[in-house]
Amino acid sequence: MSFSLIPGAPSFAERSKRIEIMDDLSGTGPDWNQALRELKIINQYLGGNSVTLQGLERLIKGKTFDKPLEIADIGCGGGDMLLLMAKWAKVKGIPVRLTGVDANPNIIEYARKNTAAWPEIEYLVADIFSDSFAARKFDIVTSTLFTHHFTDEQLVKMMKSLHGQARLGLVVNDLHRHPIAYHSIKLITQLASRSYMVKHDAPVSVLRAFSRKDWQQILARAGLRSYQLRWKWAFRWMLLVGH
Repeated sequence: MSFSLIPGAPSFAERSKRIEIMDDLSGTGPDWNQALRELKIINQYLGGNSVTLQGLERLIKGKTFDKPLEIADIGCGGGDMLLLMAKWAKVKGIPVRLTGVDANPNIIEYARKNTAAWPEIEYLVADIFSDSFAARKFDIVTSTLFTHHFTDEQLVKMMKSLHGQARLGLVVNDLHRHPIAYHSIKLITQLASRSYMVKHDAPVSVLRAFSRKDWQQILARAGLRSYQLRWKWAFRWMLLVGH
């Protein structure tokens, strides 16, 4: 059953197939840079990025490292999450090697400039479905607001592959598809954003996001049984997939 708070609003019964502007892997220019800056602020003030850091804490709990912890952040965007992970690791005294992965070379270039002061961060322009990327191994693979860009079929393939690439496990941070989340972010971006991309993509992201049942079905199809799925404020899912 689906419901909405406003008559005529979209259905929340299943994931939307609407396209986001940021799905254009060749996108570049001032409009894109403005969108990346605004998304950083939105995630900062709504507390969304902390979900990824909480996931990392849980995944490494009780473990010690005698060599740098290798973390790949797929769909890294402007590098904001990598920067937070570098700062987190420094406070924890954990040596790290962080690799940001994105298929858009223009976004990678923006990210390199954004994190230039942190030598432990490197970048890779790659299609995560390619054989060359599938051959890469890491200790942990993270993604923040990335998985909703893909269909269920793509996610089944992705989760299965990434699970094999990550020695310790996966940390997925993405949105909960819910009317309150949709109408709230739509109102916030209409009032506060100067980016047409953010105004369009932010509410569409919620429509493309997940219910608990969605994740359970995707993980079951991928053959993954050892996981934790927790709801976090504000309307986020923390998914930890271990070994």
